[in-house]
Amino acid sequence: MTKDVIALTPGMPDVWALLAGLYAGGPEVDITAAADGAVIQLRGPGGRPLVSVEAPVLVQVPGEALRLLGSDVPVPFWWTEARASTAVPEAERLAGSVCGRLNSLLGGTTWPPGAATTEVVDISTVPAPADGQPAVDVLTDSTAVVLIDRPVVALTSWLSAVLRTTSSSGRALQIVTPPHVRLSLPARTSLAQIPNRWVVQDPGCGYYDGLSGAVLRWQNGTFAPALTKDGRPTVAEAFADVPPSTGHQVVVAFRTVRPADEHLVLGRALETAWKALTGASPAGWGTAEPVSLPWSPRQLTDLARDRAPEPTHMVAVGHPERPAIATIRVTRTATGVEEDIKLTLGYSTNETPPLEAIENLAETLVTDHGLATMLTSLRRGRHDLTTPPHLEEPPVPHTFTLGPDDVAAVGLTHARRPPVGVRPTQLGPEARPALHYPLGDGTVPGAWTTLQRLTAHIGAAPGTAH
Repeated sequence: MTKDVIALTPGMPDVWALLAGLYAGGPEVDITAAADGAVIQLRGPGGRPLVSVEAPVLVQVPGEALRLLGSDVPVPFWWTEARASTAVPEAERLAGSVCGRLNSLLGGTTWPPGAATTEVVDISTVPAPADGQPAVDVLTDSTAVVLIDRPVVALTSWLSAVLRTTSSSGRALQIVTPPHVRLSLPARTSLAQIPNRWVVQDPGCGYYDGLSGAVLRWQNGTFAPALTKDGRPTVAEAFADVPPSTGHQVVVAFRTVRPADEHLVLGRALETAWKALTGASPAGWGTAEPVSLPWSPRQLTDLARDRAPEPTHMVAVGHPERPAIATIRVTRTATGVEEDIKLTLGYSTNETPPLEAIENLAETLVTDHGLATMLTSLRRGRHDLTTPPHLEEPPVPHTFTLGPDDVAAVGLTHARRPPVGVRPTQLGPEARPALHYPLGDGTVPGAWTTLQRLTAHIGAAPGTAH
């Protein structure tokens, strides 16, 4: 497993503090910068990569250390992550000494507890590598394999960089973890995209896919499903044999389209939804985890403008007392600026999700924020919003909202009369309304059939594109 060590310090790791940590390997360590200086690599004899140290991140959002590491750390604090090579036993001790020296100078703690030291690690006997690949543990023509052992695999800046590199090289990214590891929602979204995979170690079957349960084998340089004689995959017992979750998750996926002018401020629609469902604004935002910046629609907008015309991907989180996380994708199109948002909120077994607020939220988004579509679903799942390597029930649709532009394109009469027992509510201006369709209470799986028939009806309207 990867040997990640993280220093959580109240003081900023300046140049001198970092140098003190980086020379934990003594005078024989070779220090080089990579990725425009965002990563510092410690190399041993012959250039063997030992430890990669990420640029320190100032975390100003409460609850992020608790959410991702299980350790509550008061904000603000600096998060400095050191990732040790799994191929060299000395690398783990070197990563622990790098972080321990930062703690010695700046205070704070290290994760995992007990990993920090201040010893000088002898790297003089480390053998030279056959090749120097510091970012991954196994690299084949088709696949990059990364071994990780931490409470929650998060979409860190390092993991985002690995995803970009593997994608550009035409490879799959496969993350291998022990069975106690969970995924954050942003990490799950990335690993659910083909050809990436979450590979879970299991004493019963060896390995299985943490999202589908398929038993896996290492075949031709990649983890692939182990098929039966008739060509079917098998499901690991550890994946299927678990009690259902007692928590609930509300998933609100919506898209807005606004004119691209100098007055546009992004993030307002998400903020409106967050307030409607939790009573508060988001706590923070960023482009990776841990989410480090206090919530600011203006700063979010500035970043998206700087990156245009390329799309911008962001993450927002809520306050610790109400688990909530959203992914945001901002795209410049011919019709304006689109925000694709997926907001997920977690509730324990004795809490009632605020589904009664959804219709009013839909009307506000239609009236004030250029809503194009919105699908609200309810699912049983962990209230902390992480994904375990176990079978989880899929979300069940609750409501669907069609924005005024699409209603106009479809035709109001046609859109109001779907061939299902659903009668929509008209939202927004009388002259240019949106339609809000109730699909059920969020517990009846048949709502998926209703939604499919509804969307097929809408798509079959005269004059709509197919």
